[in-house]
Amino acid sequence: MADRKLESTTRPRPRRLLRALLRVTALAVVLLVPASGVGFAYESNAARADAREHPAPGRLVDVGGHRLHLYCTGGGSPTVVLEAGLAESSASWELIQRRLSARFRVCSYDRAGYAWSQEGPSPRTAERLAGELHALLTASGEAGPYVMVAHSFGGNVVRVFADRWRSLTAGLVLIDVTDETALTALRISRPLLAVQLGVNQFLARVGLLRLRGDALVPPEATPLARANATVVYGSGSMAAARAEAWASVDSAAQVAATVRPGSWGDLPVTVIRPAGQPEEDDAHARSLAALSSRGRLVTATTTEHYVQNAQPDLVLDEIARVAG
Repeated sequence: MADRKLESTTRPRPRRLLRALLRVTALAVVLLVPASGVGFAYESNAARADAREHPAPGRLVDVGGHRLHLYCTGGGSPTVVLEAGLAESSASWELIQRRLSARFRVCSYDRAGYAWSQEGPSPRTAERLAGELHALLTASGEAGPYVMVAHSFGGNVVRVFADRWRSLTAGLVLIDVTDETALTALRISRPLLAVQLGVNQFLARVGLLRLRGDALVPPEATPLARANATVVYGSGSMAAARAEAWASVDSAAQVAATVRPGSWGDLPVTVIRPAGQPEEDDAHARSLAALSSRGRLVTATTTEHYVQNAQPDLVLDEIARVAG
């Protein structure tokens, strides 16, 4: 969805794209505001029904003032923790979690505001998100150490987690994660994403996601995400994604502060990149792998950003390798 790499939103003529998105927003307002009163009332009633029709697969865990949805399956050690990208949820890991659970204890979760999780305090920076993840794993009783698997924006969260709680981190698998050094692109992308996600939030809020879900759900959505689209891609999820995107520059600075030569020591790390990426992206992936003496860079044959969907066997093999 929005998570096509935070910085990639800005490459094709950012000002023209921003103007186009603003036109879309204006059009949506013109077309939908007259019916928004009815839409809001309808969606408010329908949202209450979602709690019954689309129950959380896992459990809600209090992390200090709000509760996060945690879904754990399988058994064994170490526990594998799956961290989704921007505007995505635990449902985005459906295939990986199901297949991985035959060998390991596997936990996916929804960051605050997404899908079945409650809204959390602002700002939604990487440090806050990593702290909430730590609180979630502690309160849930899911024992570490953990192999952290992250996609795109989720890399910010697990990289801060690994820096702050190194003893709880058994390894990292980073799938096309956001480049914390691309600050110019991140600054430009913030208003673009704010517009995009704001439109998505509005459309969900007035009930169009419920009425035209097939047209509005992203093509990379898993069957579980599609079946629960009004929850997974609802207005709460879009608001949470917008808050994370707006804090992305601060998050990048927090991640950059963790980067030191050899900062991951001999931690087993795999960095997975899609094929056909720009040289600067490949250079960033190589630099990440080099932070560990056991770092490994793997290039997929797919050009898709969602490598875990396009080449699940590759991702599963690398998780198993890191988990030992």
